[in-house]
Amino acid sequence: MSDTASERYHQGMVTRRSVLGDAHVDRAQAASTEFDRPFQELITEAAWGHVWSRPELTKRERSMITIALLAALGQDDEVAMHVRATANTGASREDIREALLHVAIYAGVPAANHAIKIAKQVFEQMDAGKAA
Repeated sequence: MSDTASERYHQGMVTRRSVLGDAHVDRAQAASTEFDRPFQELITEAAWGHVWSRPELTKRERSMITIALLAALGQDDEVAMHVRATANTGASREDIREALLHVAIYAGVPAANHAIKIAKQVFEQMDAGKAA
């Protein structure tokens, strides 16, 4: 990011780190190249700075909405990433289950079924990490 990074970008980075965790954001930043750096800047400013930083919804609520939308769109890697992020957003496993039940009705049973499979795998990984 240039020296003239916007205030929205800086706020986005704070929010992105609070939701996804420093380790994830640091990995994304380290893997960034000249090719995808503009994309990383865009999502940090737009998604994290403009949308996720708004005060009208809690991070828990945004987390539930985001997981439901990503599941409906079949964005498996993003579903997994945002399920992991629930450790930081306050969305419970029950919250995720309820969001995915909505996906089943409004976006289709196969989309919800697959997202539930992903969520279960992520929860198992998270539980194994706690036990270690």
